[in-house]
Amino acid sequence: MSNNQSSDKNRKLQSQKPFKPKSNYYWIYFAIGLFCVAMYFFQDKAPVKEVPLSAFEKILSDSCVNKIDVNKSQGIIETQVDTVCAKELFGKNANFHNAKSVKITTQYGSMDRLQQTLDNLKNQNIYTGEINYKDGKDFFSVLIYILPFVLLIGFIVLMNRRMGGAGGGGIFNVGRSKAQIFDKKNGAKITFKDVAGLEGAKEEVQEIVSFLKSPDKYTELGGKIPKGALLVGPPGTGKTLLAKAVAGEADVPFFSLSGSDFVEMFVGVGASRVRDLFRQAKESAPCIIFIDEIDAIGRARGRNPNMNVNDERENTLNQLLTEMDGFGSNSGVIILAATNRADILDKALLRAGRFDRQIHVDLPDVHERKEIFEVHLRPLKLDSSLDIDFLARQTPGFSGADIANVCNEAALIAARNSKKSVGKQDFLDAVDRIVGGLEKKNKIMTDEEKRAVAFHEAGHATVSWMLEHGNPLVKVTIVPRGMALGAAWYLPEERQFTTVEHIKDEICGLLGGRASETVFFNTASTGALNDLERATKQVYAMVAYYGMSETLPNLSYYDSSGQYDFGFVKPYSETTGQNIDKEVQKLIDEQFERAKKILRKNEEGVRKIAQILTDKEVLFADDVKAILGERPWKSRSDEILLNEK
Repeated sequence: MSNNQSSDKNRKLQSQKPFKPKSNYYWIYFAIGLFCVAMYFFQDKAPVKEVPLSAFEKILSDSCVNKIDVNKSQGIIETQVDTVCAKELFGKNANFHNAKSVKITTQYGSMDRLQQTLDNLKNQNIYTGEINYKDGKDFFSVLIYILPFVLLIGFIVLMNRRMGGAGGGGIFNVGRSKAQIFDKKNGAKITFKDVAGLEGAKEEVQEIVSFLKSPDKYTELGGKIPKGALLVGPPGTGKTLLAKAVAGEADVPFFSLSGSDFVEMFVGVGASRVRDLFRQAKESAPCIIFIDEIDAIGRARGRNPNMNVNDERENTLNQLLTEMDGFGSNSGVIILAATNRADILDKALLRAGRFDRQIHVDLPDVHERKEIFEVHLRPLKLDSSLDIDFLARQTPGFSGADIANVCNEAALIAARNSKKSVGKQDFLDAVDRIVGGLEKKNKIMTDEEKRAVAFHEAGHATVSWMLEHGNPLVKVTIVPRGMALGAAWYLPEERQFTTVEHIKDEICGLLGGRASETVFFNTASTGALNDLERATKQVYAMVAYYGMSETLPNLSYYDSSGQYDFGFVKPYSETTGQNIDKEVQKLIDEQFERAKKILRKNEEGVRKIAQILTDKEVLFADDVKAILGERPWKSRSDEILLNEK
């Protein structure tokens, strides 16, 4: 059978399927609203006047009535008279709101008396009109009383479904836990093989899985299974990915939820959800509970600016502390949690017995970045000459999420340029795009502005080139990216600690742009805002945190516990604060003068670099080397760049 015949057959089968209209609750709401409007317009709007039976007999005798309705079950007589006749009967002062007719009702004592009265009036030819007898209540009258209750019940059911969402809860189940449960049937497909790098953290987490699979191996020597482990690290380093791998590897139920799932507008809901979560976990033990972003409920107590307020978040935290290690027992339940704000967590939450281990998930080094690249490059069509080691060295400080973004951006750039494979230049463009932002080649700049930006970036490049601990230059550009009019790209060394000389050289390099403006234009511009911000933060860290100043040596006012976050006083006196400000200004002035001295010494080279930038807009390390010569000091990054040539 050909493809055309099979497609025609599929169309016929689809056309033979009965049409099933999509259910839409809004049509039901519209119909109810339309019915209420119709009831309003079609109901009898005549004003009602209730009178005793004797007065009703007088109305009948005055020949104002042509028809009466007798309701046997309710014992009520109804009739309508015109407004003129009604005013004669009830007086001219009676206000009937300009209605054309008035409904008059009365209750009769017995049917026999009513029948006798009507017969007498009929025999005397006083009332000879129509008389209608009916049993039961009026449908519309009953509906008017019932409809509000029906609408109220419908509104409650609707809110129950809306608040329940996909979790199956509702307004009556708002205290139920929102945890997603993964087991062998609907378990995660991610395993430890899919987690690249993070060898130390992965080993600790694998041990937790081993505890659950073979607990006798550890308990036969008298040891106890850890109750909890806290994954701590910067955003994007793979904390949640490790938890997914645990869910894929463990053969036990895995409860996954976020810290914000406990927070609700209703008082007491957070604590109720914690209780329900641990109740389910105990029933499914052995199992694992994973709480992502636990800082949403685990923030240290007593730091709420609104003092003397019953804080719902603190009540939730108290219940969590009790469930994790309280009077009851949670044997077989292991708790995993992840956060990038471990410094603000409550001390009671971090103590042994609750979170016995803190697993630090740091930014990957060059070897781990290579492994991460290998994972994310699998689905891409790569150029055969692509060097993964080169990509790992070009992305210092990148997290796993950043590397995944680089690979995706490189593929998009290659597709945009109609390439058949992703090459080295595509990855370099992707790194530039992520770090600096999108190129804005159509941004209008005057020749004077372009020249000023060129000298600014030439100042950065020259000062960094001449400094011993300056980061090796990769390229300089004056093409606007993001909010910046120009940028200088460096390849920083990956160090475990930093000395005073490293920080001073870095600050001097940051001030190179402003120094170039001062030397060559005798003025300053707003283009150095980001440089000054970074330099100021670095100097304040030197003086107030690292104790690297001459005036305040070996003193640190850094608060790792975060207890001064909501304080009204600083951890130092006013005099000390003034000394810190003076020392910061002194260090900034020293490095600024140092940068100007380097630029004056290499004035001719700076002018050449600025001219090339003005003409070509991009300058590479080889061009700077041809102008300024070899760097006075070679670093490890310089050797890497030379080897890559």
